[in-house]
Amino acid sequence: MSWGTELWDQFDNLEKHTQWGIDVLEKYIKFVKERTEIEINYAKQLRNLSKKYQPKKNSKEEDEYKYSSCQAFLATLNEMNDYAGQHEVVSENMTSQITTELARYVQELKQERKMHFHDGRKAQQHIETCWKQLESSKRRFERDCKEADRAQQYFEKMDADINVTKADVEKARQQAQLRHQMAEESKAEYSSTLQRFNHEQHDHYHTHIPNIFQKIQEMEERRIIRIGESMKTFAEVDRQVIPIIGKCLDEITKAAESIDQKHDSKLVVEAFKSGFEPPGDVDFEDFTQPIKRTVSDSSLSNSKDGKPESRFSSKSKGKLWPFIKKNKFMSLLTSPHQPPPPPPSSSASPSAVPNGPQSPKQQKEPLSHRFNEFMTSKPKIHCFRSLKRGLSLKLGGGPEDFSNLPPEQRRKKLQQKVDELNRDIQKEMDQRDALTKMKDVYIKNPQMGDAASVDLKLAELAQNLEKLRLEAQKFEGWLAEVEGRLPARTEPARRQSGMYEPQNTLTVNNCAQDRESPDGSYTEEPSQESEVKVPAPEFDDEFDDEEPLPTIGTCKALYTFEGQNEGTISVSEGETLFVIEEDKGDGWTRIRRNEDEEGYVPTSYVEVFLEKNAKGAMTYI
Repeated sequence: MSWGTELWDQFDNLEKHTQWGIDVLEKYIKFVKERTEIEINYAKQLRNLSKKYQPKKNSKEEDEYKYSSCQAFLATLNEMNDYAGQHEVVSENMTSQITTELARYVQELKQERKMHFHDGRKAQQHIETCWKQLESSKRRFERDCKEADRAQQYFEKMDADINVTKADVEKARQQAQLRHQMAEESKAEYSSTLQRFNHEQHDHYHTHIPNIFQKIQEMEERRIIRIGESMKTFAEVDRQVIPIIGKCLDEITKAAESIDQKHDSKLVVEAFKSGFEPPGDVDFEDFTQPIKRTVSDSSLSNSKDGKPESRFSSKSKGKLWPFIKKNKFMSLLTSPHQPPPPPPSSSASPSAVPNGPQSPKQQKEPLSHRFNEFMTSKPKIHCFRSLKRGLSLKLGGGPEDFSNLPPEQRRKKLQQKVDELNRDIQKEMDQRDALTKMKDVYIKNPQMGDAASVDLKLAELAQNLEKLRLEAQKFEGWLAEVEGRLPARTEPARRQSGMYEPQNTLTVNNCAQDRESPDGSYTEEPSQESEVKVPAPEFDDEFDDEEPLPTIGTCKALYTFEGQNEGTISVSEGETLFVIEEDKGDGWTRIRRNEDEEGYVPTSYVEVFLEKNAKGAMTYI
């Protein structure tokens, strides 16, 4: 249907309708613009959210992302960042392809509409002017006709009157003829104007107005098509990013499926494994049998009144120091967990006389357990030495060799340090090689540079390399010691943390006067304090710098014993050795063959000859 033929008389309504169409288009532009603002704000919020939960650099959170679940969460954050980027793309495309284009089209549409309706008004004004000319010609023709009719009637009246002169009659006749002539001219003019108006009116309603209205119709149809295309573009912009958004979501799903709970559990073990052995079974304490064993006068396992002590008091129940560091000192300090084997012969063997038969576990708690409990207890720090050491460990970040850490964690830290030093060494070597090549080039081509200027840098690199190598050797030695490839070091290298911080004998005696022993039952006697004369540094900071225990007697092996457990030593029948710690009720005696070989043997396998004034066992406190 054509607006020119069907709506020829609806000029004003068409003008209102086309203005409404432009308003609709502007409303849609405003809608798309607000949608782009929502998309850009949403993308901004997503990016801020992703940034908020990203791990902070050089923080504890960064270490947590070694777990697969945390890595999956990090991948989700990264994908959400990409997801936000797609919303930014949607906003940019909608702005460039819809908002900007439609805004320009609206301006063009307004100009075109204004031009078409201007032409329509001009055509209406022209037809109205023609109509006015026709009306004017018609009124003049009507007036002239009436004047001619009155003039004719006046002539006839004058002609019929016998009293009127002939001259008056002639004058009236001429006036009537003149009026008739004017009426004829007006008639001709009116007829011509009418024909012209009809022609103009036909052209107006069948040519001009239909053409103008057709152009307005085409303009409106183009507007409708354009808004439809914009709506398609609106959907297409979203559809274009759907594959990428789907890929982001697929990556999030893939990251979630990559979570390995077993691997995370393994990482927890690697992160917190101490390397210590769990405590052994608690031995049965038989209080029904008499205690038969020989002890030195200075043994600290005896209670103040000579009565047997309970192995566990209410105060120390469950305190067995399960986290004992397995170094040389602790392995020698602690006797084997299992009971000693029975002697090969009957109880009538010579060993039964000096040592007595192998009795069940005595109610006396082994001195090593006392020491372990003493080490793990948290005493009040009354001594300035202990207070100073505790503060230094807290403020200094731990010893250089990481001996404040459990063995497994210490091994990892040492390995990381060794790897870091090796990388630094390689970097310095690369720089040295590069400078060496540069020096060769300068020697061959002096015009390129002075070879002597490189020597200073090479010397500095050599010093750095030597320092790094020494440092690497030091840490490799500690690492080898931890891994068991080398014997325990004797130089002052490893330092104990506050958790395992030992107190030397002198410090204990000075500080523990108002403190119970770790098991709650042992208190030190003033007489024992006066007997203990051990140099202060023995247990101050290093376990590996302890003085060798003095001998308290000798012993003769009655049977051959193969020491296969940790802390034991093999002996041959008839062999004479030194005793450095007597049997404390657990069936084991600590002996020494030479400076490098010492350990525990079953008490029933040896015949012990103690010195009268031996105080060797006192060094354990």
